[in-house]
Amino acid sequence: MESLLYIGLRTIIMFFILFLIFRVMGKREIGELSVLDLVIFMMIAETGVVAIVDLEISMFEALVPMVLLLGIQITIAFISLKSKKLREILEGKPTIIIHNGKIDERAMKKERYNFDDLLQQLRARDVFDLNEVEFAILETSGDLTVMKKSKQLDEAQVTFPLPLILDGEIQPRHLQQINQTNDWLLEQLRERGYDSVHDISFCMIHNGKFYIDEKDY
Repeated sequence: MESLLYIGLRTIIMFFILFLIFRVMGKREIGELSVLDLVIFMMIAETGVVAIVDLEISMFEALVPMVLLLGIQITIAFISLKSKKLREILEGKPTIIIHNGKIDERAMKKERYNFDDLLQQLRARDVFDLNEVEFAILETSGDLTVMKKSKQLDEAQVTFPLPLILDGEIQPRHLQQINQTNDWLLEQLRERGYDSVHDISFCMIHNGKFYIDEKDY
């Protein structure tokens, strides 16, 4: 009887500890977790379960690896904010599966993504006809973002929203996708009153329209 009460008490304590740790780790939906986040979440949760059922382990002994894992996650997340390369290593890159209405089979093969997966995710977004799709992008979380063809715009005007600047760094790969150069982008920024790329945290172009956000830190 005493052991059951002790397990119950440890369960309640561990619940609040895990709740606090996951709150500190930040607000992200389950479907948006990176592989790193998912591994750390699983390890912390597993450590919590072991601490509940194994009475020979003290709460302090269970807390040490959990706090260490939390520290690893926060440290890597902070560094990732400053380093796009590290983000790409840890989380990967989004992949365009359908571009201008055409399926990219090479991109699908690279991501080990088959037509059944594609059609299933399109149906989940109420898309049953591939002719309706202008762009489809496979996010790093495995989710599929779909942009339907616009009836208001000519086909030549329709472009997928592409970030051209992230954290003050020009994205040459995205410029290539819209057949433009760094010089063109810098000229566009100057026309809008921006003299330095490093002052811009985010710049995106969509159907010829720019969205620009300056750094505030």
